[in-house]
Amino acid sequence: MSSIAPRAEAEAPGAREHEPGGGSGPVMDTNRLDTAAAIDLLTRMVRLDSRTETPGESELAGMLVERMRALGLDARRQEVSPGRFNAIGVWRGTGEGPSLMFNGHLDTNPVTEGWTVDPWGGLVDEHFVYGLGVSNMKAGCASYLAAVEALISQGVRPKGDVVLTFVVGELQGGVGTVAMLDSGVRADYFVNCEPTDLGALTLHAGAVDFAVELTGVTRHLSKREEAVDAIEAACRLVPRLNAMTFSGAASPDHLSVNRANVGVVRGALSRDFHEWRPPQVADFVRMSGTARYAPSQTPDGVLADITGVLRGVEQEFPGLRATVKRLSEETGRPEFPAFEASPDSPVVRAVNDAYRQVRGEPQPTGALRPCCFFGSDAAHLARQAGMDGVVCGPGGRYNTMPDERVDLPDYLDMIKMHMLTIGTICGTTAAHLD
Repeated sequence: MSSIAPRAEAEAPGAREHEPGGGSGPVMDTNRLDTAAAIDLLTRMVRLDSRTETPGESELAGMLVERMRALGLDARRQEVSPGRFNAIGVWRGTGEGPSLMFNGHLDTNPVTEGWTVDPWGGLVDEHFVYGLGVSNMKAGCASYLAAVEALISQGVRPKGDVVLTFVVGELQGGVGTVAMLDSGVRADYFVNCEPTDLGALTLHAGAVDFAVELTGVTRHLSKREEAVDAIEAACRLVPRLNAMTFSGAASPDHLSVNRANVGVVRGALSRDFHEWRPPQVADFVRMSGTARYAPSQTPDGVLADITGVLRGVEQEFPGLRATVKRLSEETGRPEFPAFEASPDSPVVRAVNDAYRQVRGEPQPTGALRPCCFFGSDAAHLARQAGMDGVVCGPGGRYNTMPDERVDLPDYLDMIKMHMLTIGTICGTTAAHLD
């Protein structure tokens, strides 16, 4: 697929009297949405197990490519790594309007304890669609494909290209989107459909994953007073790390997206984690976590602040040695930068207007909680490709939890909003006109 032409620089955002695509052209009727077909699309996606780095990721990508081709889109699989594929499709416009990319990921988190429904059953009741990854973020992915299907069924064609991207490996720092961008895929504007409960997210944190290692001194419990207990030090350290904010925030909004969390802790004897000898005081702990920082802050600054906390724990436990490093140095995977968009950008205003038309009230916009703590591929699209965009998708309230689910009205309203946003950004015409 050839690259989408870069954004023209002739006019500043908002300089036109009307929105980028020059209006909606032929009338589109969001009330004619085939809700049964839209729900069926989502449940089909949920029933494919696409956990990160499993064959289901690429199986789902293949299914979406075939569905896009059946609609007449220029669609293909893109290999990210051996046997692992993105799905990319382009609904070609007439060439008279700006292009718009929709972006979302196909991979899901693991199944956790506490589920009461089949994670891959695609259960639907009168309120929700349930399933692993339905909120994060198969409902988002399904919503923009369903919007294109609805517009095509109504005889509408965009003036600018609509680019549909379904990527793998977002939960690994965005490897799929980075590969896509490296291949030259671009658009003038983008909507990333991570779950925001239909709000317009214009600021979210960057993510730096880190590992802390604590090395103490072992003794038999009979001589515990002579030991330096790495587990005791870790118990002291974890709540301090979890309570951190970071230096250098340029504004209260930027400070508001700071957060850290330790998600993995392991302690025992030596770096080999000998666990069979509990009478000895543990001399080694490794913990890993993530820190979230603002656009005015840096990963290096975050690690320096963490180092300062480690020095304090070392003073409390004489003989303890504490180190911190970035996990990306071990994995080689990308990290999510921070994301920030102007609330006055054309795509944010287009999404705001679509929300108002569908729901009759102003759209929540800004550094929305809790999604301001997300990392997302929006940051890669903005930073690496220089594209202007916003994060807006269905789901959020029941995101990444047992019995994960999405409110049916939110999913269906998101489809309608995408239809209107395509009309505003790309412009539309009757399908038979070239």
